[in-house]
Amino acid sequence: MDPIFTFLITGFVSMSAALSAGAINKLPDEQKTGKLAERNTQVAIIMAGNLAALAMIGAMAFGMLNLVWWIPLVCLFISFPVVHILVMQRLIGDVKNLILMTPLVIGSIATLYYYW
Repeated sequence: MDPIFTFLITGFVSMSAALSAGAINKLPDEQKTGKLAERNTQVAIIMAGNLAALAMIGAMAFGMLNLVWWIPLVCLFISFPVVHILVMQRLIGDVKNLILMTPLVIGSIATLYYYW
C-alpha cells in the first residue's frame, strides 16, 4: 500500500478516536447518563483515548519518515480535526464514534507495524 494512504487512514482513525474520547471526558457529570456515568466506563474511555493518541504519534512518525514533512503537519492541525468535527461528530456523535473507531485504532496499530 502507498505510504500516503497508510498515513491518512491510520492518522484519521486515531485522531477521530482521540478527539471523541476527549469530548466525552469534558462532558459535565449531569450529561453523563447510563453507562457513561459509571467509573469503569470513564476509565475505559480514557484508556481508549490514550491508545488512540499513541497510535496518532505512530502515524505521525510514519508520515514524517515516508512523506514530505508538510503533509503530516497539515493533516494533524487542519485536515483530520476538520473532517472529524464536520463529518464524524455531526453524523454519529462522540460516543458512537469512539465505539466505532476503537477497534479501527487497534487495526491501524497493526497496519503501521506491518508497513513500517
